[in-house]
Amino acid sequence: MVGSALARRLRAAGYTSILTADRSDLDLLDSRSVHEFLAREKPHYLFIAAAKVGGIQANNLQRADFIYQNLMIEANLIHGAHLAGVQRLMFLGSSCIYPRDCPQPIKEEYLLTGLLEQTNEPYAIAKIAGIKLAESYNRQYGRQYVSVMPTNLYGPNDNYDLVSSHVLPALLRKAHEAKLRGDKECVVWGSGAPRREFLYVDDLADACVHLMERDYDGDLVNIGTGEDVTIRELAEMVMATVGFEGRIVFDLSKPDGTPRKLLDVGRLEALGWCARTPLSEGLRLAYEAAPFRY
Repeated sequence: MVGSALARRLRAAGYTSILTADRSDLDLLDSRSVHEFLAREKPHYLFIAAAKVGGIQANNLQRADFIYQNLMIEANLIHGAHLAGVQRLMFLGSSCIYPRDCPQPIKEEYLLTGLLEQTNEPYAIAKIAGIKLAESYNRQYGRQYVSVMPTNLYGPNDNYDLVSSHVLPALLRKAHEAKLRGDKECVVWGSGAPRREFLYVDDLADACVHLMERDYDGDLVNIGTGEDVTIRELAEMVMATVGFEGRIVFDLSKPDGTPRKLLDVGRLEALGWCARTPLSEGLRLAYEAAPFRY
């Protein structure tokens, strides 16, 4: 999802030498293959958008896979970039790196000030390691490796698998299928009380390219909208987007996760960027592009 959005944004800006590699071309868990690829291609700028990602259930059930694969992906790419002489790199993390109960909205300096949310702790630790890898290569070797922390993302090429997807794509698919079956109700995990922030993926790509073109070379930067909604409000918006007219039922036996995750985007706004796509519009665009509709 993120990689394709970055490619779209770069092409729209007139960049023509865009190098990509899917899993059939390059196994990011294989150090030798990654190092040989980067040494051969020598990109001017490297965006690390690849990761093993998923929702609460996937994170909780595949804890070893999430920490191992994400550690390997980022270590192979960051160290390989250094060996290949790549000076500029952007590492994309996740807002789950921040403590579970830290003050809201979440400032970049809250990193490592408290305990993580247990359901996705392995993934968060891997992403924190990626940030520290980038920082360490900067300090030891003078590289310009920047880390950005996107909030919850959605949009074209999202994962709609009901076992491994995040909350927003899962709700879109659930609502769509419930509408097709003529169901009277649609079940949503948890209480509906947690608050979440959602960013349309093309806005993320725009922010990343904005920082690249500004030659940003500073500390960690949050990327978000600065606004959040409850899961109940999100579910209601999804049902309206899809056209499902039944009632929403919350399954209190399922976990809520972190009570609230709202990013402070003041640092990014000071750098001249803010999100453009309202959630209602982004939901419409995501639903129109969703593969389960066709």
